[in-house]
Amino acid sequence: MVENSLNAVDETLSLSPFQLYHGDSLGAPKMCFRLAGNPAGPLVAVLGGISAHRIVVGRPGEGWWPEMVGPGLGVDTREYRVLGIDYIGGHGESSTPSVGGGFPPISSYDQANGLQKILQHLRIKSLHAIVGASYGGMVALCFAERHPASVRHIVVLSAADRGQALSTAWRSVQRQIVREAIARGDGATGLKLARALAMATYRSATEFALRFGGAPTRIEGRFRFPIEDYLFARGDNYVQKYRAESFLTLSESIDLHAMDATRVQTPATLIAVREDQLVPFNDMQSLSARLNGPRQLIEINSIFGHDAFLKEGAALIPIVRHALAEQKP
Repeated sequence: MVENSLNAVDETLSLSPFQLYHGDSLGAPKMCFRLAGNPAGPLVAVLGGISAHRIVVGRPGEGWWPEMVGPGLGVDTREYRVLGIDYIGGHGESSTPSVGGGFPPISSYDQANGLQKILQHLRIKSLHAIVGASYGGMVALCFAERHPASVRHIVVLSAADRGQALSTAWRSVQRQIVREAIARGDGATGLKLARALAMATYRSATEFALRFGGAPTRIEGRFRFPIEDYLFARGDNYVQKYRAESFLTLSESIDLHAMDATRVQTPATLIAVREDQLVPFNDMQSLSARLNGPRQLIEINSIFGHDAFLKEGAALIPIVRHALAEQKP
């Protein structure tokens, strides 16, 4: 256990024995997590996309969700204790593929079961809530299905109970780009291109038209479009932080996601973004119709599309704050 000056605690938990959902197993797997915020407050697990990690809140530039988690924000660290995790197979200190190495398929159920083992380790009977965005919302749904007594409320942003074919099509091309680059010994270049392609699916056509509608520039015999600089800069930035092998593992996990929403009776707040290309509003409507507990579906509009949960703090903070307050004893 490691404590730091942010009133946070980092810890690594052995998950052995740990059988994976798709039938494989990991030898002596581990899962790293961080607790931060009010040590005496109700515990809220905060889970993000496949690039997220256990440092939800931290020093400036350190936490991955500063728009939502912190003093006075949607998840108020003056009031709540925040639990963040490093996903199995992902970015961080949990068990993850080595460079050039293989890794078994990981399910969102596996992440949920790892979270439950953390609660058992902490001797916490029930989370006050899970706030899950994107992949984290998938994990929240799986957790509510498998461990209903261990969570009082789930807040799900831009995630459904199953994937849809168009999103899988985009991600399948991204993964193949990375696989072929790894085979050539240049996984970083493949990851850069895959991330650039992914950014085109995260955002909306409206945002791109507003920001990058200018004329192309002719450079060294070809035209370069304004959007190219943005996309490839995002790709360059991504490869400084993430590994190609981890991207493959968790990208596939998104497309393997399928859970039984009819078994979820936990109260749920669902937040859908009308411009989200990856998780269309209709998919979240269908999820809401299948849930068997109290639920509320809230729709927002955002030119940031699937990335709205990272960009629309002003709209989302009061929604999340209200959802958490509803579950207070």
